[in-house]
Order: sequence, then C-alpha cells, then structure tokens
Amino acid sequence: MMVNFKDMTRNVMAREKALYEGHPVAAVAAVSEAVASEALALIDVDYEVLPHVIDVDEAMKPDAPLLHDDMFTIGVDPAPKKSSNIAKRVEFGFGDLDAGFAKADVIVEREFTTKPVHQGYIEPHACVANVSEDGQAELWCTTQGQFIVRAFCSKLLGMEVSQLRVTASEIGGGFGGKTVVYLEPLALALSRKACQPVKMVMSRSEVFKASGPTSGARIWVKVGATKDGRITAGDALLKYQAGAFQGSPVQPGAMCAFAPYDLENVRIVGFDVVVNRPKVAAYRAPGGPIAEFAVESVMDEVAMTIGMDPVEFRLKNAAKEGTRAPYGPKFGPIGLVQTLEAAQAHENYKVPLKANQGRGVASGFWFNIGGETCASMNVGEDGSVALVVGTPDIGGSRASLSMMAAEELGISMEHIRPMVGDTSSLGFNFLTGGSRVTFSSGMAVVEAAREIISQLRERAAKIWEVSVDEVEWSQGHARFTGSGEAKSLSLAELAKTAGKTGGPIIGNAAINATGAGPSLATHLVDVEVDPETGKVTILRYTAIQDAGKAVHPSYVEGQMQGGAVQGIGWALNEEYIYDDNGHLENPGFLDYRIPVCSDVPMIDTVIVEVPNPNHPYGVRGVGETPIVPPMAAIANAVSHATGVRFTDLPMSPPRVLEALETNQSR
Repeated sequence: MMVNFKDMTRNVMAREKALYEGHPVAAVAAVSEAVASEALALIDVDYEVLPHVIDVDEAMKPDAPLLHDDMFTIGVDPAPKKSSNIAKRVEFGFGDLDAGFAKADVIVEREFTTKPVHQGYIEPHACVANVSEDGQAELWCTTQGQFIVRAFCSKLLGMEVSQLRVTASEIGGGFGGKTVVYLEPLALALSRKACQPVKMVMSRSEVFKASGPTSGARIWVKVGATKDGRITAGDALLKYQAGAFQGSPVQPGAMCAFAPYDLENVRIVGFDVVVNRPKVAAYRAPGGPIAEFAVESVMDEVAMTIGMDPVEFRLKNAAKEGTRAPYGPKFGPIGLVQTLEAAQAHENYKVPLKANQGRGVASGFWFNIGGETCASMNVGEDGSVALVVGTPDIGGSRASLSMMAAEELGISMEHIRPMVGDTSSLGFNFLTGGSRVTFSSGMAVVEAAREIISQLRERAAKIWEVSVDEVEWSQGHARFTGSGEAKSLSLAELAKTAGKTGGPIIGNAAINATGAGPSLATHLVDVEVDPETGKVTILRYTAIQDAGKAVHPSYVEGQMQGGAVQGIGWALNEEYIYDDNGHLENPGFLDYRIPVCSDVPMIDTVIVEVPNPNHPYGVRGVGETPIVPPMAAIANAVSHATGVRFTDLPMSPPRVLEALETNQSR
C-alpha cells in the first residue's frame, strides 16, 4: 500500500495552504462542547484568498491555478520540468488500435461526465483517544482497518507502533470511506497534550466537506465493431479528480474499463488530477463504476447501431478463462458468460415494456485482492471455539468466517465465537477493503482450523496409544481407523481433557493471501421516465453476479442489493454541488439526495458460482462488483425509454427534462 505521508499530514491539518472548504486549520479540546466552541471563537484566521479550480478539465489547463508548486506529472516521458495539477498518467493496453478501428464497420465515440459522490455511511467519523503520561496510547475508532490506523497515526505523530493500541468499533457503514484517517491523529495529539481522554465526532456537514467522496470525472470512449457484433478495438481516456491531494482511483478505473471483454486491440489512458475539493477516498470498487458507466454506455450504443441484442453482443465478446485482461494478466476461471446467460434467461428480461419505459443492461468487473491476514482460534474447555480475526466486519464476515471454521472442524456454527481483535491481539492485518475479507481471512481461518485438527488427532492418538496416522478427523470427531474396536472422541471431549494431553488447544495462521479471483456481474434494469417532470422510476432491478462460492448466500445477496441501491443513487440524484466560490451547497442528507426505500424496488438477485481454484472453498470477493454496472445499466434504460443518450450523471429530473425538451444528449 503506497502512502504519501506528506499529503496525509497536510490533509489532516492544513499547512502552507487551506485547499478546500472544510480543510482543518486548528484543533481544540475542552471539557465540554460549549467551552470548545468558545475557544474556537477566540481563534482568528487571516486568509489570503487564492484562485481555485474545481473542474478537472480546467485544472489540466497549462494556465490553471496550481494547488502544489512541487507537483510534476509521473508516468510521462520525458519527465516534465514544469509543475502542474496532473499528478500521474497511467496507461494499459495492447494490440494495434489503428488496425482495429480500420476493421470496424461501426465506430461509436462519446464523452461522459460524472460528479463526486459520497459513500453516505450513516455513522460519521468518530474516535476516542487516550494517551497516558508514560506515552502509551489507546484509540477506539470507526474504521475499516485498525492496523492501518495504527500505522498512519504512529507515523504522523512520531510514535512507536508499540505505543499505540487501536480498537475498531462496530462500524456504522464505511464502503471504503473509512480506510483513511481524519480525526484520529488530532485526537491523539490533543490527548497527548492534555493527558486526558479526547473524543471527536464529525457533524454530518463536516463529513461531507472534509471526508473523501469519490472522484468526479470526464471520460472519453471509442469502440469499433463489425456488423456481426465482434469488437475490433476499444480506446478510453479517463480524467479523474483526486481532490486536493493526489491519489484518485484512476488506475483501478483504467483496469476495470474494458476488463469484461476479450479484445485484441485496446488502450486505456488515465490522469490523476488535483482540484480544490476534499481529498477523495475509496468508494466500493474505487474508480470502476465511473469507467464502466462510460464504456458500457458505448457498448449499448454499438449494439443498438448494429441491431444486436445487448446481451448477445456482450456474450459474443465476453472475457472468459484464458482471456488477457487489458491490464496484463490472463484470467483464470471467471463467470461473466454465466451471468449473461442467466440474464438472458431471467423472467425480468422478457417483461413487455410500455410507453416511456426502457430496459438497460450492463456488465461490470472488479479484480479483488488478498493481502496480509492473521487468524487465531482457541478451543475452550467446553469445546467452544473463540475465533479472533483482524479484519473489521463491515458486511457479515464474522458469520461467513464462522461457517468456514465450523465446516472445517465439523461442529455446529453456534459453537464458534467470532470477534475482531485489536492491534495487540494479532499480527498485522491489512484493512477490510477490496473485497478481500471472506477470501483472505477465510484462508487464514481454514489454515488455523486445520492446525487445530492436527493437534486434536495427536491428542486422540496419545489417549488411545496409537499412531496418529491411524486417527482421522470426521464430523467433529477423532476416529480410530486401525484394526480392532472402533473409537471416537468429540472435540468437546478432547477439549475437556486438554490439560492432560498437552495443554491448551490453539490454532494460528499468518498469511499473505494471493490468488484472489476477479468477480464479474451483469445487471438488468427497467425504468419509466415521466415526460412531464423528467423523474426516472426504477420498475425492476436484477443483479446477477459470480460469487465463486456463496458461503453465506443471504449476505452475498445483501451485498449485491446494497451495491445496486448505491448505484441507483449515483445514477439518478447524488452529486456534490459547489458555488462559484468553491463552497459546497448541499452538505447534508436533506439536499444531498441518497435513495430511500420509496426510490427503489425489490432488487432481484441471481448468484452464479464459478469456483475460484485458489481458495479452499472457491470464494471470490463479492462486495465491490455490485456497484460497478448500475449507472450504465440505468443510463442505457433511460436512453431506450426516451430516445436520448444520457452521458452526464446524475440523471436528475431537471437534466432529464431538459434533454427531453431539446431532444439532445445529456
């Protein structure tokens, strides 16, 4: 994980410049909120107002106001000698684009824009810090990675890692937005000064103004295809807003853009651009939904132009095992074809549509990750098992991990007691993100369980005075497999006598998980557009996704539904709105419009299972992928309902109505 601590410390507290509305410039601790407010009122700040830039295209101009005088674009040859707002250029691809487009009978080329949107977690950022006189510190915070918080805070504050113990509280939503630090270093610094506990909680306005949304972007896409529906070339240019400091998700966006397709000629170029907005943070498949919105919209238009069913078009070009991804590697077993076939066969794909109604299809991809992971299992005297993991549970992972532990040990899940340990309980764990937890923590849990089984077999062999090779573990029991009388001891029975056979029974695993299988999905959506108001109503929504193996199917379904609902909000209503002075005009849920129950129908789900061969149970992460297809699927549906191609998000009623009245693409 590449970390720019120079930028991080300046985002936590402004130094040379305050770069966006909401950028902290001072921190105060007091015995009450009222006293703290009085103290804040005594602080006078003199600002020299500098020119600002909000839009990504404006920020890329040679004469744009510079946020950082020492920023020189990485990834450009020769290296530039003049500073700019462009932090990085990335490029993926292979083949011959010119030759590919020359073979095309149809070429569609369009430009798209998306706005910054917030993760929208209900619980704001909050923490409690307590630093004692001897320098030992404790921190409780709402986070997706307590070990990452420890690493960041100790570095920023010049502390030894051993001095700081971080406990992850139960999280009230994160979606990637709680993988960074904002309040935590400040609370620790204030507590260190006061030698008293310090509690900090962001208001909702502060959450919107000072914590990371995801990028707004401008995307250009060009796709060529033959009349029979074979894609000959794909080209894309991605410009992502990073906020005030570099680090937009343009690279994963570029990786995802054309990943669902088997292409011979492809190129994706991306730019990471700083602007006077809050520093962006990860948001569920960071970068992927933005790129896929543009690419999948163009794919839909190509299919329309050649008169081909959009699912058939995708099936003809779908990535499969052995396909080379645009970002380099060849795919192992993946389930995109199966999701498309399930979409084609689904009853929602056959429902007749009425006037002002349209159906949209889009596919999506997320690569998934593994990483450093630990797990510990301790067998109690009664045969119960305490399972300790280091990855905060943000989507039901404790249940899924307990199920794998119970499956391995052959005992009922109710005898597993899962918990998330603090930073003193386990070795280092990477954060909960990238759809890695059920995959990587699952691997660690299985390894720890198998270590326990090995010990249980040895204990049984010792009791029976036989060779361990004559003992097998089956259905929660050690069983004698040698000749003679059948013998069996349950886990509970072995646990009860553990003190006489060698002491406590524990299993530990510390791994750096590799082999995360990509996850692909296809979404179907039917909409109705009110021609008088421009309001888009979602009639039916179907999410189909390859989960590898759905360990806990209802939780997988919940991930798919949650991603779809967030995508609906992103597509239809959500956006950051700034005035000419760079002030955020809608920093609250009253004006920043996330979906509520009345905005969405029941999200139908279909779970496809193409096992990931790199996991003992075939798991591939599922949490990121569901948010990748929705915006494109909805835009395609609205375009079919209206006859107007929508290229700007969100498709809010005023924008849709204007497009209907002018009959021009928006």
